[in-house]
Amino acid sequence: MRGSDRLSIGELAERTGLSVSSIRYYEAEGLLKAERNSGGQRRFLRSDIRRLSFVMITQQFGFTIEQIRLKLQTLPQERTPNKQDWARLSREFRRELDAKIDTLSRLRDQLDGCIGCGCLSLKKCALYNPDDRARRHGAGPRFLLGNRPEIPAD
Repeated sequence: MRGSDRLSIGELAERTGLSVSSIRYYEAEGLLKAERNSGGQRRFLRSDIRRLSFVMITQQFGFTIEQIRLKLQTLPQERTPNKQDWARLSREFRRELDAKIDTLSRLRDQLDGCIGCGCLSLKKCALYNPDDRARRHGAGPRFLLGNRPEIPAD
């Protein structure tokens, strides 16, 4: 590798395992920013390796490009983000990850039973969701999404 503090798009692709076209896409989406050399070729900061690693990981956790862009915009653009910058960003993402983990845990624990789908086809649904009452909370699997069934008192 060259001793330069800048990487070509090919070098960045090699270091991250991403295709060149993926890096161009992420650049077009505003997740990283290249400078152009005198020949018009893209040059990236070495810190863009970490930025792209963050993008790949957060996408695997189901975050959208827009959500990732908003988080990355909080990092300094004029310098390489340092440990404190990444720690702050991690704390912000932790809350969102915790909420996703809670939802996944409910799904795991309730997968074999009624999850508020409104199908009314299981005997259990008649108990937990009589007359499809879950629909007033909105569309989708309401109990999985955090609403509680209203179980009548004995």
